[in-house]
Amino acid sequence: MGASEENSALFPIFVFTIMALPLVPYTIVKILNTFSKKAMTIHCQCSVCSRSGKYRKSIFKRISNFSTCSNLTLLLLWIVMAVLIYYIKHTSHEVKVFEPFSILGLEHGASDSDIKKAYRRLSIQYHPDKNPDPEAHDYFVEYISKAYQALTDPVSRENFEKYGHPDGRQGLQMGIALPPFLLNIDGASGGILLLGIVGVCILLPLVLAVIYLSRSAKYTGNYVMHQTLSAYYYFMKPSLAPSKVLGVFIKAAEFMEIPVRRSDGEPLQKLFMLVRSELNLDLKNIRQEQAKFWKQHPALVKAELLIQAQLTRESKALTPALLRDFRRMLELSPRLLEELVKMALLPRTAQGHGWLRPAIGVVELSQNIIQAVPLSARKVAGGSTEGVAPFLQLPHFSEAIVKKIARKKVRTFQELRDMTLEDRVELLTQVAGLSSTETKDVEMVLEMMPSLTVDITCETEGEEGIQEGDIVTMHVWITLKRGSGLVAALPHAPYYPFFKEENFWLLLADPVSNDVWISQKVSFMDEAVAITAASKAIQELKEVSGASLKETNAAVREAVERVKSGSRLVMGKFQAPGEGNYNLTAFCLCDSWIGCDKKTNLKIKILKRSRAGTRTGALSEEGAGMEEGIEEEEQEEEDEYDDYESEYSEDEEDDKDSKRNGVVPAAGTAAAAESSDNE
Repeated sequence: MGASEENSALFPIFVFTIMALPLVPYTIVKILNTFSKKAMTIHCQCSVCSRSGKYRKSIFKRISNFSTCSNLTLLLLWIVMAVLIYYIKHTSHEVKVFEPFSILGLEHGASDSDIKKAYRRLSIQYHPDKNPDPEAHDYFVEYISKAYQALTDPVSRENFEKYGHPDGRQGLQMGIALPPFLLNIDGASGGILLLGIVGVCILLPLVLAVIYLSRSAKYTGNYVMHQTLSAYYYFMKPSLAPSKVLGVFIKAAEFMEIPVRRSDGEPLQKLFMLVRSELNLDLKNIRQEQAKFWKQHPALVKAELLIQAQLTRESKALTPALLRDFRRMLELSPRLLEELVKMALLPRTAQGHGWLRPAIGVVELSQNIIQAVPLSARKVAGGSTEGVAPFLQLPHFSEAIVKKIARKKVRTFQELRDMTLEDRVELLTQVAGLSSTETKDVEMVLEMMPSLTVDITCETEGEEGIQEGDIVTMHVWITLKRGSGLVAALPHAPYYPFFKEENFWLLLADPVSNDVWISQKVSFMDEAVAITAASKAIQELKEVSGASLKETNAAVREAVERVKSGSRLVMGKFQAPGEGNYNLTAFCLCDSWIGCDKKTNLKIKILKRSRAGTRTGALSEEGAGMEEGIEEEEQEEEDEYDDYESEYSEDEEDDKDSKRNGVVPAAGTAAAAESSDNE
């Protein structure tokens, strides 16, 4: 009985220990991560963003931010720990060792007469005939009587004095820190024990495995459904125009799972009338076009209308039920758009190249969704090849204001950014009619917008020039500057209700053939990760080239300083194609800002491989095998890229030309084309 009581008393301590082992270090790490986060404000502080409430730290938002699944689970576990501590403190008792002399109030070696006197004295106090208290009766039977018997029997007393126990030498006893009813396998307790073993050891792992396998079979690592990737792969085409990308985007299985209620019919009809001009309907056959639109799958109709509500900033017209679906779609959009970009860049050709035109279209759609700007705003207007879309992302701007400043020869967004502060303030206040507060908001946003520079080289390691079939290493430094001085920042997006980090896509492509040779996603948010990646890449590059340790360390230090100053290193490899001259373009596209993309021209000359396997001794008069940089001095290059206009304005003409000539239209977008002019 003593062993059973001891095991039962240790059970709460056992549970407490098992819980504390993982819980305490996890809590410490979580607290350290929380306090290690920078307190720097990296989001836009204009009045429009402030009114949106997205960054407002109210008590309800703080509670909402804290009320995550992991935090609530952690809090619950600590409450259980506190209950266990309280229980152990107030219910635990020291397991008493059977000591006959102590029970009778005697010292070791007492005589028989002293033992009898003590027994009689305690009998008067605890005997049932003298004391009717049940606890006194139990104490007398369990302790006093057994102690007297152990000391009056010669053998028992000798064993106690020699071995410390009336029954003689005792062996080692071991137990399990479980309650007694779980260890009693007779009757109902045995069934409970069996069910517990089966549940914990068999059923629980089986249920967890089934949940994991079912989820992994449905979703990818980026929490995008496999069915969505299949649909994107099927509908992705090399000549997919940017204005047609939305039709592919809404075919995500996540959107199809959003329920279409009967009560959604009338609100969607009203929303349709508000966004009808953005649906690319043929105005000559408007009735047939409308009927065709509504004959689509109801989920597709709902998804397209809700996305258009974001693009046209008409979300205020939504009912509470539609607003919940609207927010759900916007929450899913960044990861779905990222997977759609990857699907466009998936190697499709024999050379392993992706498609440029649809990739640019997806990034531009992402920009429009984040900034809540209609796709039609990218059409050529007022002499600007990029349309009015970049202007509309600024606070307090409208198409009327864009027309006003266009009269003062400010027709492109880059011209507005390049103006001096004094001239721009004068333009916005006197010409555009903005107040001083509104002008200040515009300046805040312009200071948050990134300006990119791209330094790119392509070379074959350890060789002069590039021969066909060589493995070429692309080495790119992308530098980001802002007027605010920040490197990592959140974009100005008052109409997008969730936090959105800036991401950039670097694409080395041939615009004429529509091929993307190399693509990589770039982020400026995590400086530590960028330092580690750049240091490792530079170290490996120097080791391959045979540089000394001193040279390697110096190159690594230089790379670290460049990363800290706002640069990111991107490296990639590709196999050199056949002999010839290639006019490539390095596109650096932002998924959050409109008009901040950068385009850098790159000329690569591929030499014919010599029969002996050695390099050709002399290069042609044109110089090295690779020429890089912006070709502003060559008028032909300027003419070629200056002719690019936003494909939102000429989608139908492009499709007709491609069908008539049998070629894929050259890819190019307003944002990318304009950035090359600004270089």
